Amino acid sequence: MSAPRPAGDLFSLEGRTAIVTGASAGLGARFATVLAQAGATVFAAARRIDRLKELADSDARIHPVACDVALEADRTRLIETAVTTTGRIDVLVNNAATSGETRAEDESADAFTDVLGVNLTAPFHLARLTAEAPASGGRSIINVSSILGLVSAAPLGGASYSASKAGLIGLTRELAGQWGRSGTRVNALAPGWFRTEMTADLFADERSSRWVERNTLLHRGGDGHELDGALLFLASDASSYCTGQVLTVDGGWTAR
Repeated sequence: MSAPRPAGDLFSLEGRTAIVTGASAGLGARFATVLAQAGATVFAAARRIDRLKELADSDARIHPVACDVALEADRTRLIETAVTTTGRIDVLVNNAATSGETRAEDESADAFTDVLGVNLTAPFHLARLTAEAPASGGRSIINVSSILGLVSAAPLGGASYSASKAGLIGLTRELAGQWGRSGTRVNALAPGWFRTEMTADLFADERSSRWVERNTLLHRGGDGHELDGALLFLASDASSYCTGQVLTVDGGWTAR
């Protein structure tokens, strides 16, 4: 394959189609915006269509798609919408996630299954459908895991969430192995403690916020823009020889 010029061209997504799930707020909204700014046509998917429309108003390259990833029919329709509109899918960002009970003894088996359905089963199904869709050249699937897929969440807890994020890393490696010959790259992005809707209460609590600072080598939580580079690296030709990997962006949390 011909090598792209360094700098801008290396991270360009001009002419490519991307899907981002969980795009109505937080990191997902940021991911959709960053990919669009890099030139991609982005299908931003989430349940809150009003939030998605606001996001789409900020960039004509972002297309809102109402989608509950817990539902197989919605997942299928999302993929079909992207393919029907642009004829291809080049980038999939499996970002949508939910959290369960903090204490394992408070979490029922059904509730545990529900979390895995959103955080693990849905990404698998979307990845499979994406791998079957048309693409031009190499395709990139990015599974958004977490540092809690790598290390314990104690003392916070969260059995189903941690299990699903660890499972997503295993799924990433397996799909990378199965689909490498076809040119489909599958990697995982593992953020640390970033300020999002899901972590708002954590950072609002002084004791919890100090805990994050104390146990992070950079002594602070992350800001959304600090994942931009990692996302563009995995989505673009900059990572054309990278698959089956976990890119951890956590301020040094897992290096302790």
